[in-house]
Amino acid sequence: MVVMDRHYALGRSIMNITYRQGTMGDLQGLKGLAIKSWSPYQTQLTDSNWRSLQETVSNDATFERLLEQSTCFLGIVDNDPIVGMAFLVPNGNPTDLYLKEWCYIRFVSVDPAFEGQGIGRTLISMCIDKAKESGETTIALHTSEFMEKARHLYESFGFKILREIEQRLGKRYGLYKLDL
Repeated sequence: MVVMDRHYALGRSIMNITYRQGTMGDLQGLKGLAIKSWSPYQTQLTDSNWRSLQETVSNDATFERLLEQSTCFLGIVDNDPIVGMAFLVPNGNPTDLYLKEWCYIRFVSVDPAFEGQGIGRTLISMCIDKAKESGETTIALHTSEFMEKARHLYESFGFKILREIEQRLGKRYGLYKLDL
């Protein structure tokens, strides 16, 4: 399902970014994007915590589970590389952070070469729109102190910090929610 197309100038060429839902066939591209988009944080983590994060984002099971239980939204450049992704997990999938009544957003990621072009904003909008269409009443997410751009983006949508949660990867994290 193609949701929308946008054209951007990157360097000298015009890039066509198409937004669509992800499938199991996108698994390797999802992992590749995760590694690429999370690598800039390596310098902010200890070696041990970086290895832990890298193991999570390069593990097939991480994305297989998300693809099975959520709606995956992708930003694709010229019908090939995945440059953005976000997952909307519907209510009924509680975790140690999320109540069973909440839907939640996971792994919003954008290729660093495409930052600042509205891809993350579009993906979050798609998640919020899908949640509303599905009758969800609360959407949540968590993010870290070292993800400053992401925090500002979420807050611009109206997400409010509910509470600080237990540290992950040796960093402070906050649980955010938005009532729909």
